Amino acid sequence: MPNHHMVADEKALEAESYGYEENSLGFEEPFVHGAATVGGETGRGGDTHRGLKSRHIQFLALGGAIGTGLFIGSGSILALVGPAPLFMAYLSMMLVVYNVMNALAEIVTYLPMRGITIPYFVKRFVDPSLAFAAGWNYWYAYAILVAAEATAGAILLDYWETPVHNAVWITIFLIVVLFLNIVAVEVFGEAEFWFASIKFITIMGLIILGLVIMLGGSPNDQGRLGFRYWNNPGAFKPYIVDGSSGRFLAYWTAFVRAGFAFITSPELIALSAGETIAPRRNIPKAAGRFVYRLAIFYGFGSFIIGVIVPSDDPRLLNGSSNASASPFVIGIQRAGIAGLNHVVNAAVLTSAWSAGNAFLFSGSRVLYGMALNGEAPKVFGKTSKKGVPYMAVLATWAIGLLAYLNVSSTGAQVFLWFSNISTISGFIAWIVVMITYLRFRKAILFNNMLDALPYRTPFQPYLTYCVLAVVSLLTLTNGFQVFMPEYWSVSDFLAAYITLPIFLALYLAHKIYFRTAFAVRVEHIDVLTGKREMDELCKHDISDAPVPKNFVQKVWFWIA
Repeated sequence: MPNHHMVADEKALEAESYGYEENSLGFEEPFVHGAATVGGETGRGGDTHRGLKSRHIQFLALGGAIGTGLFIGSGSILALVGPAPLFMAYLSMMLVVYNVMNALAEIVTYLPMRGITIPYFVKRFVDPSLAFAAGWNYWYAYAILVAAEATAGAILLDYWETPVHNAVWITIFLIVVLFLNIVAVEVFGEAEFWFASIKFITIMGLIILGLVIMLGGSPNDQGRLGFRYWNNPGAFKPYIVDGSSGRFLAYWTAFVRAGFAFITSPELIALSAGETIAPRRNIPKAAGRFVYRLAIFYGFGSFIIGVIVPSDDPRLLNGSSNASASPFVIGIQRAGIAGLNHVVNAAVLTSAWSAGNAFLFSGSRVLYGMALNGEAPKVFGKTSKKGVPYMAVLATWAIGLLAYLNVSSTGAQVFLWFSNISTISGFIAWIVVMITYLRFRKAILFNNMLDALPYRTPFQPYLTYCVLAVVSLLTLTNGFQVFMPEYWSVSDFLAAYITLPIFLALYLAHKIYFRTAFAVRVEHIDVLTGKREMDELCKHDISDAPVPKNFVQKVWFWIA
């Protein structure tokens, strides 16, 4: 019978602390947390506050997605494989992100409860052991991304060759993002809105400027660039081997590395759902526009980079260099536009701050949610009077101190380590998200509730099956080059694959200890708890949408 709940055995007291119930097959069904909030039902922590407006969550997603992956990481891809694989890789990755974003948006729009995290839904719709491993993987990925953004900030500041030690810049970066996250969610939201606004204006300006440079508008004697650099040094730099195989490997390598630019960005909207005003209006709005904006920024941005900067420019970021500039800045320098390179570098620096700010927010919410679920120490479920899970914020921020590795190694090498580690963690997270969505959809169909979904996206579930296969392949092959003798490196191997055994160890240890079933059976998946309360909470979300009174308001409501 749908949504049947089994009764826990008295011998399962220790397991019950996690909220797992036992049957003859072991601990199978997750304890379903309450109606309106997770924290209130479990009694394990305080509640967060709904302080994020539509413009906050839309720009939060942009702030996390448009970061150093585009402004810095794209330079390393261009230097390694050339402009064509760079452009193709970003377009390919956008299809993956489109599907992950849609899957998450359907779930969180259906149940936008305060305190929810993605591991909460994994536990409820798939399996407690997978949720446990996914939760710690998410937290680890976000915490590493904080360190990656701090490292990128130090790289960008190196551009000005200041006499200040890198450790000082990293300290300033980390203290600012900590302050913005520890005060109140409204302060965080406002800061992220303005950070992301600068980023939005910067990338649009750079795309327009790049087109001008491409068409011959440089003040120096570059002339009309057109596709000059696609012809010489070439559109493709064959990778590992020559010929068509080398060009395919160049594309696949770029596809893997492009993941860093998008990793965990779709989740930013999902994680903010529980702290969002009018979630059933604002979450679909943000999710629906998210991919189209990325298509503009990453599609045109990656194309422009390959047009205005040759792939053999020595200033591009690579593992053996200590490059200190974004490829956009390099392109401006090559065009001979005096002074603008400094302005753009400063704007790109705020981009790193914005992304670091967003990742600290998301990592802390994941840890907070795990504490409420009993999967992390209870102390991380504590919240301040302003609804900020301050202990979770501090713990996530502490991992960001790994950015000080930049002091003893080149900034480029440390940045590549962090980007590789977070990319593989993100791929694993996306695999879990898509599995969760497929289980959620099966349960909805089992209960004949497909029409009850407040937000539905096209091509489902078929697109999810296809993207799941692609991301699984990317995960397994993300470090394929290290198996070639001439490319072997212990540090690169660990950066590419260390997350896989860690994730499997967490999953198997939890499953063996609690004897959980492989997955919650579809007929036992609860898709009802919380729905009535969320329907009541959100019943005026759509009808209370602000109506634009003039053209300016129409434009603003479309943007934010």
